[in-house]
Amino acid sequence: MNALGFLTDELNKIREAGGYFRLRELESACEPVSRVDGKEVINLASNNYLGLANHPKLREAAIEAIRKYGAGSGAVRTISGTLDMHMELERRIAAFKHVEACVVFQSGFTANAGTVSAVLGKDDHIISDELNHASIIDGCRLSRAKIHVFAHGNVEAAEEKLAALSAEPGRKLLITDGVFSMDGDIGPLPGLCAIAEKYGAIMMVDDAHSSGVLGRNGRGTVDHFGLHGRVDIQVGTLSKAVGVLGGYVCGTRDFIEYLYHRARPFLFSTSHPPAVTAACLAAFDLLESEPERIETLWANTRYFKAALTAAGFDTGRSETPITPIMVGEAAAAHAFSRALFEEGLFATGIGFPTVPQGKARIRAIVTATHTREHLDRAVETLTRVAKKLAILS
Repeated sequence: MNALGFLTDELNKIREAGGYFRLRELESACEPVSRVDGKEVINLASNNYLGLANHPKLREAAIEAIRKYGAGSGAVRTISGTLDMHMELERRIAAFKHVEACVVFQSGFTANAGTVSAVLGKDDHIISDELNHASIIDGCRLSRAKIHVFAHGNVEAAEEKLAALSAEPGRKLLITDGVFSMDGDIGPLPGLCAIAEKYGAIMMVDDAHSSGVLGRNGRGTVDHFGLHGRVDIQVGTLSKAVGVLGGYVCGTRDFIEYLYHRARPFLFSTSHPPAVTAACLAAFDLLESEPERIETLWANTRYFKAALTAAGFDTGRSETPITPIMVGEAAAAHAFSRALFEEGLFATGIGFPTVPQGKARIRAIVTATHTREHLDRAVETLTRVAKKLAILS
């Protein structure tokens, strides 16, 4: 008897709904043109916004760290796994974000999930945007706090939730993405900060997709909106624009010290290997010294979006390099993605449950290292294949 046989039935349901996919294999560095599954393709599917994942300075830093410290750290941070460079990275990030302190987690997912579940308990309340990232949602569930979801990007709806809870006991946490990972729109942080202050709520923002993209030198949405000192908890990632791996949480010194003691992913996961930590430090050097990378990213983004609009595509409410190309049904989005790949363009189809039913899309992400020729070829391929599949008329 196969005790997991029921999963075959579940997989068949996914296939019937058109949502089945297989993992594609990257056979080269993550670059604008990459080798994937044996094909050279224009890569619009990565989060490597600034092209740092294969930057020579990051590679050199990683190699030197391996020579000095070895391949692994050997333990969790609270035993013997805190290297001096881990502390240096946390100090660097705190200075970069203009906060007192920072703690680095093994991933952006664990940074969100570990923080929310550490700070709140069953008698507390969370007011969360309906399109917040899965890591936020899981952190909310793990905390056992009462969850109140407000309409996406709607400050008035969030305030209604806070007002209704004003007489309720327990702490209140208001939480939003800085940039939403599937739609590419920017959260209404100024309005949310105002109502958090009005009702005495903790304000938290996940800046995963704005770290390295928005604000001065990529400092994120808090800097973009000039809200320093008004956001209690800032989460960021080292896995996207920074080009390496991990997540981080910023705030007051006592808050970070508390996470050292109570955030379960921090307590029970081996720390980052030396190569990862050194590469992250090199990336922050580049953020400070080469702001033109971010300028190029935004110039490419504007160029690509304008070309897509001219071709007749619907890019939704995107305001950032995350560019959804709206299709509708998941089966159509995945078929579109497969056809694009055969024509030399790697752009991922996204459907339910990652996005709501009926709102499937191709999610394209432009980087600073794409050339205009890459982008022109991408738009031509998108347009030609969309017309062939009757996605465009």
